[in-house]
Amino acid sequence: MSSSAEPVIDANLAVALDALLTEQSVTRAAARLHTSPAAMSRTLARLRRILQDPLLVRAGQRMVPTPRAQALREETAAVVRRLGALLAPGAGVDPAVLRSTFTVQTADLVGAALAPGMLRLARREAPGISLRFRDEELEGGSALRDGRIDLEIGSIDHVDPETRIEELVTLRMAAAVRPGHPLTEGTLTPDRLAGADHVVVSRRGRFTGPLDSALAERNLRRRVAVVLPSHMAAMTLAARSEYVCLVPTTHPGGAPSPLTDVATTLGLLLLDIPLPLPPLTIGMAWHPRHAADGGHRWLRDAVRRTLHAPGGATL
Repeated sequence: MSSSAEPVIDANLAVALDALLTEQSVTRAAARLHTSPAAMSRTLARLRRILQDPLLVRAGQRMVPTPRAQALREETAAVVRRLGALLAPGAGVDPAVLRSTFTVQTADLVGAALAPGMLRLARREAPGISLRFRDEELEGGSALRDGRIDLEIGSIDHVDPETRIEELVTLRMAAAVRPGHPLTEGTLTPDRLAGADHVVVSRRGRFTGPLDSALAERNLRRRVAVVLPSHMAAMTLAARSEYVCLVPTTHPGGAPSPLTDVATTLGLLLLDIPLPLPPLTIGMAWHPRHAADGGHRWLRDAVRRTLHAPGGATL
């Protein structure tokens, strides 16, 4: 077995050689690389030993390249250019040339709110992009870390420690009912809200939530007639019956949110709940390996623009 070690590649030597061959002066090459002439002289001596050629030789008051140096000049410049491109910060990606499929995990209501606006942006800016929306069946696992999903959008509270999280919008819950529902007449009080029949959305089949806790503080209890795993199914039921469902909406005075577009399309009326409920923060989470990726950056920006653009459902 050979005992010789693999040669150590020093990229700085290539940069120094390029400067020396371009400037044909130790002093000017040192100034170009922001070092001292003495340090550059030592580097030249090292290059001479490695290449076994004097490279630059004195000719009167100046230095001239040897034939070997002249032969290396163009190749050395190309290597330095490639090194510069390799180590430079990632350049912006033109969305128009992207050919990618992105997998987004989110609840059906958020997906329904995002898909039209994001597809509109993709059609205009990145026609080679395809979107795959998945339900939250991978929530709480390592799907982001494993690369099974590219982005998670919703109430983020269960991700791996390294996951990047960005809060997008803070909403409040409103009571959604069909036109002509008894709760639309007169003042909505906690007693009247508790006395109505409710449909609850829970993928885990839970009957209670923050509204029940707020009612319990007033010694009130609502009747939950049905639990459904889908916001879309709950809103559709509320639009066709006397049931009340909860829908996220913006705070008073805030800009309209695409998250209310489905409720509006179904004709539901959103009533202010006369109880203090915790806000709902919608955020997005991604693995840091995608942080600088141009395509993923476009994806995240498309989410931001869609969530903050009224009328996002129009294609």
